[in-house]
Amino acid sequence: MMPLARTSLPRRIARVVLGAFLVFAGTAHLTVARSEFAAQVPSWLPLGADLVVVVSGVVELLLGAALVFPGRYRVPVGWVVAAFFVAIFPGNIAQYVDGVSAFGLDTDGARLARLFFQPVLVLWALWSTGAWRDRRTPKEP
Repeated sequence: MMPLARTSLPRRIARVVLGAFLVFAGTAHLTVARSEFAAQVPSWLPLGADLVVVVSGVVELLLGAALVFPGRYRVPVGWVVAAFFVAIFPGNIAQYVDGVSAFGLDTDGARLARLFFQPVLVLWALWSTGAWRDRRTPKEP
């Protein structure tokens, strides 16, 4: 396999910051903000809200660590983190549609504004890991 091009310092810093953010959020899922996160779980999801919060918290911890220490899996990690942000987006939509207040988002305007931040997280994951840039890196047969 051909080695991937290194990422620039700004990309590496952005990747580590995003990883730290996910580790912080994952820790909050499992400790101090558990009820806030539970409020965002869509009511139509056929799983218990607490289970979803715990599982997503563990996933965030793992993804955060993978961003901070990506090794040779930097590109797949970028794609998985981006997919994770897409997967949790229905919770943000449900929070807006249902008018659920959590994390200080206590107005429709604030909840709506948050929806526009989710694509930023997806792009952040893809850019900071070089996943989009390196998506067509040739592989040896």
